Amino acid sequence: MTFARSTLPADAGVGFKPQHLDGLLADAAPLGFVEIHAENYMGAGGPPHAMLAALRDRYALSIHGVGLSIGGLRPLDPEHLGRLKTLCDRHPPASFSEHLAWSSHDEVFYNDLLPLPYTAATLARVCEHVDAVQTALGREMLLENPSTYVLFATSTIAETDFLREVARRTGCGLLLDVNNVFVSATNHGTSAEDYLNAFPLAQVKEIHLGGHAETRDDAGAALLIDAHGTPVADPVWTLYEKTIARTGPLPTLIEWDNDVPDWPVLRAEAERARAVLRADVAARKDAA
Repeated sequence: MTFARSTLPADAGVGFKPQHLDGLLADAAPLGFVEIHAENYMGAGGPPHAMLAALRDRYALSIHGVGLSIGGLRPLDPEHLGRLKTLCDRHPPASFSEHLAWSSHDEVFYNDLLPLPYTAATLARVCEHVDAVQTALGREMLLENPSTYVLFATSTIAETDFLREVARRTGCGLLLDVNNVFVSATNHGTSAEDYLNAFPLAQVKEIHLGGHAETRDDAGAALLIDAHGTPVADPVWTLYEKTIARTGPLPTLIEWDNDVPDWPVLRAEAERARAVLRADVAARKDAA
C-alpha cells in the first residue's frame, strides 16, 4: 500500500503552545514547522482548531501522538484511531509520529509512555499496530525511540535492531530523539555514541531535542528524567551535531512542555538547531 510520506522541511521547529501563537504568527523569519500533540486537538472545534488553522497557513505541521499505545498487548483502540484520522484529515500534517511505548492495559489508560521488552513477540505486535495506523491514516508513521529507566531481562533484541526491523517490515520512518538516547544511556551506564552508531539513521525523517532533569536513584547513581522543562543540555547538542554530520540536515524539533518559557527563549533554542543545520549545509557545499 502507498502512503503519504513525511514532507517536513529540513529546518528547525517547535512544539506549539497557545501562549506562543502571537509570536509565531508575527515572526519575521519564521521557523520551518510546528508540532502539536494529537490528543489536544481531538475535540470538534473551538479555539484549538482556530489556532491550528491559523498556524497551518504559515507553517508545516507535525502531529505527534502520545496515546495510541503502539506497544500495548491489545489491538489499537478503534475510537482513538478514528479521532486521530479525523484530525489528520481536517488539518493534513506534513508528518505524523508516535512512540515505541505502551500506555494502556485492558480498559485502563496510563498517562505515561511505558517501556516494553524487545522480543520476537513484541516485534510482531508493534509491526501489526504500525501497519494498522498507516493503513487507517493513509500516511507514513514515524516511530520514536523511547527514554527508558529500566531494562528487561526478557529482551532478546537490541533497541536499535528492533527499530530497524519495524521500519523494514512496515515501511514506517523513524523519529530519533537525541535527548532520549542520552537519558537512556546515562541511566543504564552505556554509551550514547555507540547507540547512535548502531541506529538505522537512513530511516530517520525527524529529530527531537529536549531538556532533561537530573536526580539520583536510591543507590546514589545519576538518574536522568526526560522532563522537557529546561534548555537542551550541552552533551545532547554535541550528539546532535555529530548525528547531523552523518545524516545531513533533518527536520529538528525543540520540545519544551513543562515550565514553558517566553517565546524569545524557545525561539533561541530553535535558532541554535537551525544554526547547526545551516552549518552542515555550508560544510557539504564546501566539500563538494
